Amino acid sequence: MNPYTRGVIFSLALCASVAQGLAQSPDLEDSSNIPAPAIPKPASPLIPIAPITPIIPAAAASVTLEETRGVDWSALLRESFAFLSLEQGFRYLTEEGTRHPHIGTLKGYAQSVGNLHGWGDGDPFLVNYVGHPMQGAVAGFIFAQNDRKYRYAEFGRNSWYWKSRLRAAAFSWAYSEQFEIGPISEASIGHTQAFFPQQGFVDHVATPAIGLAWMVVEDALDRYVIRRVDEHVRSGVVRMLVRGGLNPTRSMANAMSFDVPWHRNDRIDPWEPPRLSLLQVTPKRVYGEPESHPLLAPFEFTANARVLQGVGSNVRGSCVGGGASAAYRVSPSWQLVGDVGGCKMTNLGENISGDSLTYMVGPRWTARADKQWEPFAQILIGGRTLTHEKLDPVKKAELQAIAAQQGTTLSFPDHDRYATQTETTGLAVSANAGLDVKLHPAIALRVLDLGYMHSWNSRLDGVNYGNTVQLTAGLILRIGTW
Repeated sequence: MNPYTRGVIFSLALCASVAQGLAQSPDLEDSSNIPAPAIPKPASPLIPIAPITPIIPAAAASVTLEETRGVDWSALLRESFAFLSLEQGFRYLTEEGTRHPHIGTLKGYAQSVGNLHGWGDGDPFLVNYVGHPMQGAVAGFIFAQNDRKYRYAEFGRNSWYWKSRLRAAAFSWAYSEQFEIGPISEASIGHTQAFFPQQGFVDHVATPAIGLAWMVVEDALDRYVIRRVDEHVRSGVVRMLVRGGLNPTRSMANAMSFDVPWHRNDRIDPWEPPRLSLLQVTPKRVYGEPESHPLLAPFEFTANARVLQGVGSNVRGSCVGGGASAAYRVSPSWQLVGDVGGCKMTNLGENISGDSLTYMVGPRWTARADKQWEPFAQILIGGRTLTHEKLDPVKKAELQAIAAQQGTTLSFPDHDRYATQTETTGLAVSANAGLDVKLHPAIALRVLDLGYMHSWNSRLDGVNYGNTVQLTAGLILRIGTW
């Protein structure tokens, strides 16, 4: 689905929700879900509570402890299905190939799932690395707003927030898999992955991984920018637009719950006086000893962007993409790392496109893992799959002319009639060194990761991919230090 398509979907939902909000008078209905202060018990010294503030609605006192536990699965499934129906329905209405895949339902689904390989799926960069991560963030926010225990979590140095976003990311991954290859998916409706070049894994990785980073960025904007606008700007229209515009995926999640896009669980509507619109419900520790956590994270998850550049003779262009890695700490200075990444090749020439997929594992050494600036070095070994696609413009023009005479357009199966694919897979080894900066115990930035990779792949169309320099940067989520 291209960015224009996603923009249309979001605009429709936004307009509908704005109309709903303008037709309603301000109310505090959603604010009634603020959990009542928990009663301290000796056996549980770390109970988060909502501190008393002058602007908490009286209705909050009626909330029971059961209403702050678990996940509201009924609402979660209902809102997720609404989002899924909107996405798949738009595909069906606007894509002729989705309505007429020219292949049987069961056969097409089996072929779609069995045909998955490689990294790229034929979509442009903005679709893979912006559109799909936004989809993942919407799914994550849908979960977050129905996760009763963590729905008031606010971005910052607190375990409450990071636990909530990890839970949301897990659901985002499940939603992404359903959208791609589930019962109501691109594989079952239109059998997209059955046809070249839609068979890559890029969306399976980018949607939840970069989607988590997208959620974190919107949460930070909500706390440090939107909240200040709520406090100091009197115009309800301005506050409404800032809330919706700076948090587009949260706004879409609100719309899927049939709420206004600018809704917040911890703030009432923008039409209220600015300084009366904030409900402070950040969790606080009220007594007991501080929690004891290790200084070194047992587990790390990284979402990253990367650029690869071939070196040597017969190289052409660069490769731009992203990926994700997970690291498990086996000692204070050593981690075991697993990394999956892919990129879209550039400057291959007219009518030629390609992609690269790497999947590697190996050790990482960190010199000062408990300091703010953390240098590291790693050696990974695994595989690399390279793919080229060549289009025959003459054949494509002939097929388009025939389709026009018949009053139709080219569909998914027609692609194989004017395009050919070549692929090579080989052993790959990479050596990297870089620098991370710790923002706080839960999160860090990979500001630099420079490495060299050698792969034993045969040449594709005369291009040499054996020697590659790679540059990576990303967001690191650390688990176990909070």
